[in-house]
Amino acid sequence: MSIRHTAKARRGAAAAALAAGFALAVAGCGGGDKGQSEENPSERSASAEEPESESGGEGAEDSKASEPIAELGGESGMQLSIHSVKRDAGGFVTVNGAVRNTGKKGYFDTPAWRGNEKELVSNGYSLGGAALVDQKGKKRYYVLRDTEGRCLCTTGITKVEPGEEIPVFVQFPAPPEGTTEVEFSLPTFDSATVEITE
Repeated sequence: MSIRHTAKARRGAAAAALAAGFALAVAGCGGGDKGQSEENPSERSASAEEPESESGGEGAEDSKASEPIAELGGESGMQLSIHSVKRDAGGFVTVNGAVRNTGKKGYFDTPAWRGNEKELVSNGYSLGGAALVDQKGKKRYYVLRDTEGRCLCTTGITKVEPGEEIPVFVQFPAPPEGTTEVEFSLPTFDSATVEITE
């Protein structure tokens, strides 16, 4: 047999061995899932380790709660549902909820929600006019801001169409630990007393 034929035979044997090894590997990976669809092992382990979906952030998650803790009536059929008022470890309180236009005539304009403070007005549409009032401690808490003066709250809502519901959130400095009840207010809505939870 010539050198050329020997090299060809070796390449063929190596290819056959590789194919057989690959077939065994595939067969070994196929079992154990009992009828579940096959997926990439790295995707399986990543999805198994992930907590439940938090898409939309904390505000969106809480605003989908079944029972609001407070409902505030507003102008022209607007309604604000508050779903949670949580004290966070970082020294702030987050109010989560949703605004809904229950009116039938046209959309509702929202510029009043940002309040009349010059810095907040210049930053565009927001819920920057919201406030928490600690009646016992006789203190009013305004919305937190970032280093550029923008409120830590929902922004960009210019109008709310009839039937539309939009999740919202607002963050405030936390009242003292002993304070569990505060009054929440937002321009154009009634105010309501709400309980701070941990």
